[in-house]
Amino acid sequence: MSFPWAKHYEPKAPFMRWIDEKLPLPRLVYNAIGGGYPVPRNLNYMWNFGVLAGFCLVLQIVTGVILAMHYAANAAVAFDSTEHIMRDVNWGWLMRYAHANGASAFFVVVYLHIFRGFFYSSYKAPREMVWLLGVVIFLLMMATGFMGYVLPWGQMSYWGAKVITGLFGAIPVVGEPIQIWLLGGYAPDNAALNRFFSLHFLLPFVIAGVIILHIWALHIPGSSNPTGVEVKSESDTLPFHPYYTAKDGFGLGVFLILYFAMVFFFPNSLGHPDNYIPANPLSTPAHIVPEWYYWPFYAILRAFTVDFFFVPAKLMGVLAMFSAILVWFFLPWLDKSPVRSGHYRPMFRKFFWVLVIDVLVLGYCGGSPAEEPFVMISQLATAYYFLHFLVILPIVSSIERPEPLPFSITEAVLGSDDKAVLGESKA
Repeated sequence: MSFPWAKHYEPKAPFMRWIDEKLPLPRLVYNAIGGGYPVPRNLNYMWNFGVLAGFCLVLQIVTGVILAMHYAANAAVAFDSTEHIMRDVNWGWLMRYAHANGASAFFVVVYLHIFRGFFYSSYKAPREMVWLLGVVIFLLMMATGFMGYVLPWGQMSYWGAKVITGLFGAIPVVGEPIQIWLLGGYAPDNAALNRFFSLHFLLPFVIAGVIILHIWALHIPGSSNPTGVEVKSESDTLPFHPYYTAKDGFGLGVFLILYFAMVFFFPNSLGHPDNYIPANPLSTPAHIVPEWYYWPFYAILRAFTVDFFFVPAKLMGVLAMFSAILVWFFLPWLDKSPVRSGHYRPMFRKFFWVLVIDVLVLGYCGGSPAEEPFVMISQLATAYYFLHFLVILPIVSSIERPEPLPFSITEAVLGSDDKAVLGESKA
């Protein structure tokens, strides 16, 4: 969004003027994150998670590049090279623990970022493209995380690769050729390990590129805010720097305290013990489970246990698992309410918290053995998950009666008067 009151970059030093004429990078940075980018003045700490996600990506790229210098993508020595990093490489243990726990931290902040978007309807016009690019980033993260989990070549790495790539075999006609093409053979081995390592190294840079598009798309309409009311005047905004750089800096400090507490004191708490056993194709683990951040979708995959007419249960599970994310692409058109913020939508707010509980239940069931009562609970939770997005959300957005919105962002921050509207300001 073009704000007429936004400050423009005007270099004073001769050298900076020359740089700005030849390569206007300082101007770009100033307009993107400096005083030239006005931001709604009422953003709370839920708006910190986008910056934290960007920090996590940089952290993963830096530690990943260092680890790649010492890792060998060969099935015969991959496990030993991982142990070599842990035991013999200077600070190798820190790089590996920072990378492994950094992946979990990345997913934590991204999940919080996504659910903040659900609550404040960040997917609504005019920010549909911001949301759609965000879902693409999440899908790329899922693929990158899965391929990274395979690289240590422990028991859970090997059997996780076998199970997940085996899902493609459920697709009629083309499924088995796709599975063989992904693995480079009929089972995970050198070819699969090399492919996964190459893609795991490449995809973070693809994610970085999509994030640039994500931020670019965000700067066109401007940031959303907790009220959902659009910016109306200069009094509704503050410069991003120094106000929100300071706020993001505080959030980053809290995040780093928690992150390094995990890295130094509980580095293996989120890993699986079986992954410290070298991969053995002849010994199947008692309970194959992916990383925790895949558990809700893994529960949806396992919820389908009975064939439906001519559709095998395995294929239905695969379709449902991918559809659980793909349905997010349609949220801008499923939610028809003129009000964005969940603070002013009492019925929507109740169902939002039911969805949060439902996803937590799916996550718990996904990490549990594939037995009763977890299978039945997964089936009920899966049914509600799709009902929420495809049935409940459209109906609620059509019938609920939202509460009055503040006239402006300034009014919401500094106090109200008798002007209150539903959706847009009075003429």
